Amino acid sequence: MNLESVGLTIGGGFFAGALIGYALKKVVKLVVVVVGLFFAGIAYLQYQQMLNINWNKVQVASQNTLSTLANATTQVPGFNSGDHTAALSNLGVPLTGSMSMGFAIGFMKG
Repeated sequence: MNLESVGLTIGGGFFAGALIGYALKKVVKLVVVVVGLFFAGIAYLQYQQMLNINWNKVQVASQNTLSTLANATTQVPGFNSGDHTAALSNLGVPLTGSMSMGFAIGFMKG
């Protein structure tokens, strides 16, 4: 393995990770604003007595949805602990390490 190839792998992984992290943080911010405005609108309509919401049922439904999603991720291939070593050996440690560092920096700066 030559030094140029390793350098390109590390640099490319870092750059791709930074772009992914930056974009993901922007998308998460947008989703949070939209959901927040939705709940603010619902709370306003309830305050104006145009709407009656049972918040306990909303809480139970959201908890059930989150637990279902958490259980579903254990069924997805690649999310269990045995597949991480295969992913590292296929992609290479320099690529995954630099991509994760770039992702973290891009997510923090986004």
